Amino acid sequence: MAPFWPFAQAGLARPAIKTAVKSPAASGGDNRDITVVITCFNYGQYLEEAVRSALDQAGGPPHVVVVDDGSTDPTTATVLARLPAEVDVVRQQNQGVSVARNAGLARATTPFVLGLDADDRLASGALALLRDALLENPQAGYAYGLSRFFGDWEGILRFPPYDPYRLLYRHIVGLSALMRREVFEATGGYDTSFTNYGDWEFWIHALARGWPGVEVDTVTLDYRRHGSSMWDRRKYRDAFARIRKKHSQLYEAGSAATRETELGPLGRLAYRLFWGLRPIPATFERRLQAVHWRRRRSRVG
Repeated sequence: MAPFWPFAQAGLARPAIKTAVKSPAASGGDNRDITVVITCFNYGQYLEEAVRSALDQAGGPPHVVVVDDGSTDPTTATVLARLPAEVDVVRQQNQGVSVARNAGLARATTPFVLGLDADDRLASGALALLRDALLENPQAGYAYGLSRFFGDWEGILRFPPYDPYRLLYRHIVGLSALMRREVFEATGGYDTSFTNYGDWEFWIHALARGWPGVEVDTVTLDYRRHGSSMWDRRKYRDAFARIRKKHSQLYEAGSAATRETELGPLGRLAYRLFWGLRPIPATFERRLQAVHWRRRRSRVG
């Protein structure tokens, strides 16, 4: 999957981390009002785990749509053919993950939708917990929780609580948030011209359309780290410049994001200078994170 934006709030003291586990009776309803869209390109070795994590949610299975973005390996073809009958499998030519996500989301008729990459898993009870957060916060367009690394890295990845100003300069919201279908309709879906950081642009677009988010301080996603993801500063800076141009009104000094943030003048300056410019070389930053998360794993073991 695309790299989650680095440097979590690893050193700050906050309440103990919980994993999303919730009984059906505690939720505002069963999961038939949710569609989980799983996008896949040659990830057959992980796909069944992702699908099962959705179907086994407390409250019963949601609608599940798997969009195969033109996979070419035989393993993925075999896995797609044996998925449970209740899973809606969509096959398309390879057009990129944003096109695949839009295709899956467009098929949803439920009031709530969630995107999931084929190599990740939903934590048990995540859907009920996130739905309840939206029911309790009617002004919010989407709800998201914490992510737990597994695979090459281990540990809890956390970011600061949702703040519109932070979101403008830092990728604090990942893909797998439960959103109201109106958010997808208001934004028109993922901007397919963004081949990198498309989910970051999507949440900023949601903010521009009047839909903020709400964070739940519980693990809702198991985030698989594997392979050698490339962190390219040029791609980041290009995407960030395009985001600022597309949503220029949000970045103005007197914008609603500036008025509504909890950050003071120095905090806003820090976000503009550090998270906007990304002065640390990507290679060095990646090495720091790898050391941190591998050490976390060794301590747990």
